[in-house]
Amino acid sequence: MSGPILAVDAQYDDARGTARVGALWFADWPDPDPCHEAAFEVDAIAPYEPGHFYLRELPCIEEALTRGPPARLVLVDGYVDLGPARPGLGRHVHALCGLPVVGVAKSRFHDAEAIEVLRGGSSRPLYVTAVGLTSSAAADALRHMHGPYRMPTLLKRVDQLARGTLDR
Repeated sequence: MSGPILAVDAQYDDARGTARVGALWFADWPDPDPCHEAAFEVDAIAPYEPGHFYLRELPCIEEALTRGPPARLVLVDGYVDLGPARPGLGRHVHALCGLPVVGVAKSRFHDAEAIEVLRGGSSRPLYVTAVGLTSSAAADALRHMHGPYRMPTLLKRVDQLARGTLDR
């Protein structure tokens, strides 16, 4: 499948019921720079509900899919599945768009089966899950992403886009 990889992250303003979304597209896992990026706001975001984070995030990702080139894979900040028969954000994104999805989380979720990936000499792993490709292939891809730190360069950049803190 051709096309770039889309990484998406969102920052929520619960008082306003909005989300600021960062999205970037890159051609291949080791790339240091995106080929396209966007930052935008999404209105009418659902309030946070434990175990149903996807309800807030799906409208953000759905909008991101329209803001750049057609993606071949979506990279999300979270888990594909939260446990057996318990779909997480990534599973819902996969159902929405039919694309392979890689979930990268910074903290462990107790029931989720994730591969721990150590990067950059950090003793704190990232937790990788996937649908549409094997979790081991997704973990290997994350290991090869650009950057010397725990968080790959482009994942840090998409977080900064979402927060509005990217130095240009």
